[in-house]
Amino acid sequence: MELSGSAAIISGGASGLGEAAARALAAAGSAVVIADLNDERGKAIADEIGGQFVKTDVTDEAAVTAAVEAAAGGTAPLRVVVNCAGIGWAERTVNRDGSPHGLAAFRKVIDINLIGTFNLMRIGAAAIGKTEPADADGQRGAVVSTASVAGLEGQTGQLAYSASKGGIIGMTVPAARDLSAIGVRVNTICPGIIDTPIYGTGPAADEFKARLTAPVVFPKRMGTAAEYAQLVRAIIENDYLNAEVFRFDGGIRFQPK
Repeated sequence: MELSGSAAIISGGASGLGEAAARALAAAGSAVVIADLNDERGKAIADEIGGQFVKTDVTDEAAVTAAVEAAAGGTAPLRVVVNCAGIGWAERTVNRDGSPHGLAAFRKVIDINLIGTFNLMRIGAAAIGKTEPADADGQRGAVVSTASVAGLEGQTGQLAYSASKGGIIGMTVPAARDLSAIGVRVNTICPGIIDTPIYGTGPAADEFKARLTAPVVFPKRMGTAAEYAQLVRAIIENDYLNAEVFRFDGGIRFQPK
């Protein structure tokens, strides 16, 4: 699918993987809407790439609807939805002190990571479905969601996070089948250990990152946000990729801890 002359909405586009995707799609000629809670950073990135920022809580139907309307309301047809909004959490099912995993924390992770992804997917795809077909196949657009290898083989304490990311993986095939009726493709990326600002800088951060990358097969390093964005673009531009879950992890297989 041609990105130039199309519009794209990216949740979590104010930082990390979402920011990288926003920059990559803007560079390819898309009119990008960044949907995020971070006003300052979101507006700054939108200004840099010639896009638009809409403050968005992905769990809020009205907020997501407003962001999608902004993306669909320009001169370029809305063709792309990229789901990057998410949070992490680590807590055992039963903690070392014998207390059970907090229900509120579990619910929050599910609300943001899984329900937030579904919220933008459904509302964004409905808007894409109102556009004219982009090619002879009847394609109108594409959705790329972001899960995690933790959704396939989560580690100790990743119960909530793995459940949320596993849910995103589980939605991929049925969503692709449902949305084929309106010419929308759906694919999911499962990143492994990616180097983002969340890990900080300095000797302690470098030592921590070295431990994280020890199980990576090759190349022996963390992935980069730019490499993730490259994959997002490739998936969107290759029209025959649909209903797939792509591991993006350097061959890592998580150990229990």
